[in-house]
Amino acid sequence: MRTLQVELGQRSYPIYIGESLLGEGLIRRHIKGKQALVVSNQVIADHYLPQVLEELEGLECHTLILPDGEQYKTLDTLNTIFSALLEHGHNRSTTLVALGGGVVGDMVGFAAACYQRGVDFIQVPTTLLAQVDSSVGGKTAVNHSLGKNMIGAFYQPNAVIIDTQVLTTLPQRELSAGLAEVIKYGLIRDQEFYQWLEQNIALLMQRDAQALIHAIEQSCINKAQVVAEDETEQGNRALLNLGHTFGHAIETATNYSLWLHGEAVGAGMMMAAEFSAALGWLDKGQLPALAALLEAAGLPLTPPAEISAEDFVTLMSRDKKVLTGQIRLVLLKAIGEAVVTENFSNEALMAYLNSICEA
Repeated sequence: MRTLQVELGQRSYPIYIGESLLGEGLIRRHIKGKQALVVSNQVIADHYLPQVLEELEGLECHTLILPDGEQYKTLDTLNTIFSALLEHGHNRSTTLVALGGGVVGDMVGFAAACYQRGVDFIQVPTTLLAQVDSSVGGKTAVNHSLGKNMIGAFYQPNAVIIDTQVLTTLPQRELSAGLAEVIKYGLIRDQEFYQWLEQNIALLMQRDAQALIHAIEQSCINKAQVVAEDETEQGNRALLNLGHTFGHAIETATNYSLWLHGEAVGAGMMMAAEFSAALGWLDKGQLPALAALLEAAGLPLTPPAEISAEDFVTLMSRDKKVLTGQIRLVLLKAIGEAVVTENFSNEALMAYLNSICEA
């Protein structure tokens, strides 16, 4: 088992990474009170809920099963968590346990931030995407029909428990979606890791245990360092959104029903790289290798045909990075070097979007 630490002073917490960690007492170790609510979805609960409940024997423990899918990451679904807590009489010393992917983790974290003005919660991510990204760093939110993750809070967990054994039951498409976030870390700040990914992407797609542990650990190290420097995204933490402004527009335009989040981010990262090259920042010679890596990871390279350039601009204008009406993007100066910038013209952005949407 590898143990990392997210250094945030009194809000610091560990990330545990290893095989077969469920049922080993790590969840119980981080529950301070006598109550717990385990929140999952049906797909994950069928596989792993019994192991978690066995670990929590002796506590006043309840469960809640949420519907599965990004389209259910809403205020209405969030309210079912509050209802369960209230109906079972959970007090301020309760702990919420998020057993699932990014949707479950985001909603449980947001519920924990709000219930009785803040209670403990533990992340037990069961998808690769959640393990390397959404479970770490304290971003919690729900979606709105007009924008993704626009309603939420920064709220850190007590611990993140990453059991790589759960990835054996993960659908291949979900694995690819998680690899988008893994590749992101190499692109924005870790050229050495990016080169390792180029050499080992086939092993990751084959679910080689040691390759997965290394990729998850390096991703979490990168994420933890960025979060420790900028917890509430006032500066460099926004670099973690490479590809997300384009990707969130894709998700919103298609009502979260066409692609997985990681698939949209994969296409969004390719778009960000191409636009960076169009501005003369990123060497165009880097684009074919990036396209090959994303393709080897099973990710799309271009947005869905039904989204127009105008759609992109409208939806991107609602992004959380927008300041005083100006779209801001995470773009690449080089592989391993990203910037958050508004230093481009609307005409240049529209010209690029027209070229990609008409292709």
